[in-house]
This record gives sequence, structure tokens and C-alpha cells, in this order.
Amino acid sequence: MVDRVFVIGNGESRKGFDLEKLRPHGKIYGCNAVYRDFAPDVLVAVDQGISHEIYQSGYAYDNECWFRNWVKHNEEHYDRLLYQKLSDEKITELKKHFTNHIENEKGDSTEFVMHGHSYSSRYGTYESCIEKKESDSAISKKLNHSGLYVSWIKEDKANCVDDIQAKDNGWSTGPTTAWIAIEQCKPKEVYMIGFDFDSNTGNINNLYKGTNNYYSVEDIKTPDVNWRNQWDKIISANPDIVFTKVNESDDMSLRTNVPLYNFKKFNNVRYTTYEKCFFNR
Repeated sequence: MVDRVFVIGNGESRKGFDLEKLRPHGKIYGCNAVYRDFAPDVLVAVDQGISHEIYQSGYAYDNECWFRNWVKHNEEHYDRLLYQKLSDEKITELKKHFTNHIENEKGDSTEFVMHGHSYSSRYGTYESCIEKKESDSAISKKLNHSGLYVSWIKEDKANCVDDIQAKDNGWSTGPTTAWIAIEQCKPKEVYMIGFDFDSNTGNINNLYKGTNNYYSVEDIKTPDVNWRNQWDKIISANPDIVFTKVNESDDMSLRTNVPLYNFKKFNNVRYTTYEKCFFNR
């Protein structure tokens, strides 16, 4: 048991805050691309693209990570899972248009993790496009709409969310990270940093927007109903834990600072700002 955990989201409210200030005060759990700038004690990712990005960067070799559906397969199953019964000719044909296959070097690895639609599942789309005499660019757009990710496994500290949850709730990264932190640490306090829920501009609110595995800066904000409901379930299930949401400021004209309406029923939710919080002094 630890007294306090910090769960780090990637909302723009934490821009400029030095996360290193948190280290003396509790265990730090981070979400997704925070690893690009800071190494939390534990990193969590549930979406396929960012999970494989993290793994293939080498970060998980030395740092504790938790990924969704991180199921390892023996190397002998590689061709069957990727290509199934496609002929070599069809595979070569498909590769001319399908380029969103992200894979690290195999080296001496004997296991791999795979996510995304296989070549075989894409071939029906490819044949349909050919029958309709669609352009090369149209075919490529349809085939590459989603990625195919393969990570060859090295000695690492990567874990599958299913190993800590009896059943993966299917939650977003932030709530999943908080759930893992609570399961591991049984803390008295959970500080929510960089969880803005809303946007002050109407566009995506994320420090990593416009980068690999994130939405474009021009995209509209992500609806927050799922985030709110998932956090609601966590807070409801842990009435003895104090949850403190850290806001950018006290300015209530900013939507990201407004108290969350479905948290008003809780007696164990607090709000503070970076300026007022003990760890930023």
C-alpha cells in the first residue's frame, strides 16, 4: 500500500508542468505517449497503435508497461495469422497497396504480438475495389484505413491488462490506468493530472495531437461521456479513496476547469490547481 498515486493524462492543462516534481510524493502512473517526454513508474496504453509504438521504441524493455490484449504467439504461427490461405501471388499483389504494416525487426525473437486486420481479411476489400475499377489511391485509402501491427518480443517488462483484471472492462486509457494503480497500490489518494475531459477551443485537447497515433489538430474534441462514466464507476467503487482533479487554474470561464457534473454526488472528490498544490511549491 502507498499513500498516494498520481495518474497522468495528456490534456493540455498540464503543459509546462514538470512531472519530475511528483517523484518524491507518490507512485506515478502515466498514459500513452507521455513516455516520449517522461518515464512514469508505470505506463499504460490500451489502443493498438500507441501500444506497439511504445513497445517498438524499446521503452518496455526497461520500464513496466501494461497493454490491452497483449497476447504472445509463437513464431510458427506468423504466416497463418497474417496471411492465412492467401497465395504468395496475392500477398505480393496486396502489398503494392497495403503499406500500413508496422513491424519491428525479428532478430532472435521466437514470439510476437499482433493486432489489426490481417492481410487475408483485407483481400476481400481489395478484390471488391478491383471489380469496381477504383483508382490506386482509393484502394490504398481503404486498405490502409487501419493498421496491422506486429511486435517481436524481446526480454521486457510488458504486461497484459487481462493479467491484473479478471475481465478487461474495455475502458479508455485514463480510467484503465487509474484502475491498475488502485489495484496495485491500494492508495489513500489519487491525483488526476492532465485529465481535462473538455476542450476550451472545441478542438482536440491533447498534448500529442497531430503526432503519430493521435488525431489531427484540426479534429473536433473527443466526446467525454465515456471518460466521465468510467471515472464515475472507479470513484463509486472506492469511497475511501480521495480523488483530486488538478486544474490549470481557478478560472471558471475555461471549460476544462469547471467541476464535473456527474462527480457532484461524491464526497471523495476534490479540486485544486497546480499553483495551490503541495507538489508544485
